[in-house]
Amino acid sequence: MGQEPWKTDQWFSSPWNYLPEVTAEFQIPAEVKVHDVTLRDGEQQAGVEFTADEKVRLAEALAEAGIHRIEAGLPAVSPSDKQAIERMVAAGLPAEIYAFSRCMVPDVELALDCGVAGVVMEVPASHHLIEKAYQWPVEKAIEASVEATKYAHENGLKVTFFPIDATRATMTELLDDLETVATNGHVDNIALVDTFGVTSPHAIRYYTRRVRERLDVPLETHFHMDFGMGVANTALAVAEGASVIHTTVSGIGERAGNAPTEETVLALLTMYGIDMGVKTEKFTEIARLVAELSGVAQPSNRPVTGDMLYNVESGIIATWVKNVGDDLLEPFPFRPELVGQSAPKIVLGKGSGLDSVAIWLGRHGIFDAETKEIEAILAEVKGRSLAKKGLLDDDEFLDIVREVIPDRVG
Repeated sequence: MGQEPWKTDQWFSSPWNYLPEVTAEFQIPAEVKVHDVTLRDGEQQAGVEFTADEKVRLAEALAEAGIHRIEAGLPAVSPSDKQAIERMVAAGLPAEIYAFSRCMVPDVELALDCGVAGVVMEVPASHHLIEKAYQWPVEKAIEASVEATKYAHENGLKVTFFPIDATRATMTELLDDLETVATNGHVDNIALVDTFGVTSPHAIRYYTRRVRERLDVPLETHFHMDFGMGVANTALAVAEGASVIHTTVSGIGERAGNAPTEETVLALLTMYGIDMGVKTEKFTEIARLVAELSGVAQPSNRPVTGDMLYNVESGIIATWVKNVGDDLLEPFPFRPELVGQSAPKIVLGKGSGLDSVAIWLGRHGIFDAETKEIEAILAEVKGRSLAKKGLLDDDEFLDIVREVIPDRVG
């Protein structure tokens, strides 16, 4: 089979993804960029605290992986955050450094002091949140947005306008307010923000289309994972014309987190043919660095970067892996090296099969075991794994082999 967008030497997705009936209405931009928010929104996850040194270390890793923009933090939070942002700017990384800011002139001044290229400027969008949570009149929020965005622009900053809780506003209110700020203040880009992750993929298409129709401004995505929709919603918004995606490494962030970088970038690459130039082979390394520095443990089967993602216990799949040799795109959707993972590993547990045992015997130079002997070893493997409620290690396996075929192992 030749190279196709859905079948390459690195991944094997569904050919349905590229059918004309599926792609006919896509409005995918010529260039799509990643705007990483690990250092700001990721750090808002309860209990996550990055030092200035750690933030710089993470920024260097992200930039090395080809991430286009890094949201370095909110300078107003603390002197340490401001120092970290200044150090990232001074490092001359091959990524644009953005600050996060409230729609307040003093916040913009702090961002200017840091020397960043741009600023993401937040203001509540839903009138109920403005009135109940902030206890402001709506007019105050709009006036502050106009003043602060204009000030940022006049002082040379790129402005991404970031309307918090946009998806729980009425569409009329949202579009009217966005137009007011864009007309009387300044916006270079508008972030489509689903603060509480409450929007369905179908509604995200509607949201993206309505904003694009009303305002001729590049769009960015910022979707949370409260209902697990962040990756799908990001993909659909990009298919509708959004050109920048906000993500965090491993999906860390406020409450259930943000759209995860790894899954989102890989889905866009393999299912939509969007190559953003990101070095996906760095994903596992960076995810483990973030886990170490954040103290946030990740599930062993986490998509893309899970520690046991390429461990095979099922006897059926172990047979597949044995039979296909190096053609790993039969039992897996993408090769491990595409994302910096290790080669598949056959492990032993309750779900293992005869081929699993034969493979383990072969590792110890035993190639002549009879079928009935392998069956006896397998029965013991299953029983002990169930009793242990876990996988068996090499010593435990060899203990079983010594019991069943003592003449074959020392």
